[in-house]
Amino acid sequence: MKVVITGGTGFLGLTLARQLLQRGTLTGPSGAPEAIERLILFDAASPPERPAGLDERAEIVAGDIADGALVRALIEGEALAVFHFASVVSAGAEQDFDLALKVNLDGGLNVLEACRAAPGRPRLLFASSIAVFGGAAMPATVGDDTKITPQGTYGVTKAIGEQLLNDYTRKGFLDGRGARLPTVIVRPGVPNKAASSFASGVFREPLNGQVCELPVPLETRMVVAGYRTVVAAMIALHEAPSEALGDDRTINFPSLSATVAEMIASLKRVAGTRPLGEIRQVPDAAIQAICATWPGRARAERADALGLPRDPDLDTIVRAYIEDYVEG
Repeated sequence: MKVVITGGTGFLGLTLARQLLQRGTLTGPSGAPEAIERLILFDAASPPERPAGLDERAEIVAGDIADGALVRALIEGEALAVFHFASVVSAGAEQDFDLALKVNLDGGLNVLEACRAAPGRPRLLFASSIAVFGGAAMPATVGDDTKITPQGTYGVTKAIGEQLLNDYTRKGFLDGRGARLPTVIVRPGVPNKAASSFASGVFREPLNGQVCELPVPLETRMVVAGYRTVVAAMIALHEAPSEALGDDRTINFPSLSATVAEMIASLKRVAGTRPLGEIRQVPDAAIQAICATWPGRARAERADALGLPRDPDLDTIVRAYIEDYVEG
């Protein structure tokens, strides 16, 4: 079996790749387990060094997801699974509308069309976002049945992707599964252009002994999930029976609701006597405006019914990050 991960050299793509290589198999289009013989990590650029945790089955390919011919050449073959992560994220999409359309819409359509052309109705997992919700009529807690009314370009492109995933599945072109992701924490490395990047930075920078510049008020409420749990849930969603998803192929992922103040309290509890860098409030009106359009709480009944894992609490997420990236 061949697995293709777009956005594959990003944090989630690499974390998923390592887990899949350890796992060794995925359910193929036939419905039977297939050995993973080849894993392609496709991204806009190659990392300067080969990432750790990849074996000879993994191949890194750099290119433009808006290049339809290249995407079709990568996504081909009878035993195929695709995880589509490549995206211009929230703040980046607001800053560059045309790039967001090129990558998120044109690139997403290229992935869908490549899967359509491949034999055997391949399984495609699409990474959507909680940012598809928004607007004045948005309830305090969003669920799988909440109307999608995104208030940002990023959320709009994700909402379009969800509807295309439904229709390509309805037509029998592919077997689509959509993961409507909360903010995934704690991401290592440096901040990215996501408006939610501070939700990782408020843990990561202090644990690294660095200053965290917090762009939002302490009472800002976020819907979050730990990276270990999100990757495990993605694999579980890929493996779920197609009939269990029905007509609406995208589900809310299990999440926690927490304010920034609660995140800081969790950090201090778990860190104990470990020295921490300073957290400074440096308001950013643009980031605050984007975050204000997102829900602060979310239900995930469909994910729970499928048995997808969920984080017990914030402290567990912080401990995992320290274990993997501070002490590890």
